[in-house]
Amino acid sequence: MKRALGSHTGTGSWLMQRATALALAVLLPLLAIRLLAALPADYAGWRAAFAPTWVRVAWLLAALSLALHAWVGMRDLLMDYVQPMAARLALYLVVIGTLAGSVIWLMASLWSAT
Repeated sequence: MKRALGSHTGTGSWLMQRATALALAVLLPLLAIRLLAALPADYAGWRAAFAPTWVRVAWLLAALSLALHAWVGMRDLLMDYVQPMAARLALYLVVIGTLAGSVIWLMASLWSAT
């Protein structure tokens, strides 16, 4: 049986949710341990905790994984429960803008203090 052009099976969404969840399950505990080991008490301590490039890259990867995980979940919810196409597209734009803006803000924050 042929699938219609643009049809959605859900396998890609399922795999993306699992891949991003795995990335978060690995990255977040490592980053939490890093911060708990440093226990920064002042601004200089926080800057030192985030100074290594690998820490900033790990935080960025965690943020990207979280944003992608949230996007797939929200997209699926909106596809299932918001029927008017105009409303769904407007909500898609709000979600994408919020997630992209958050990741960009984090990236700017991580690299502005170096």
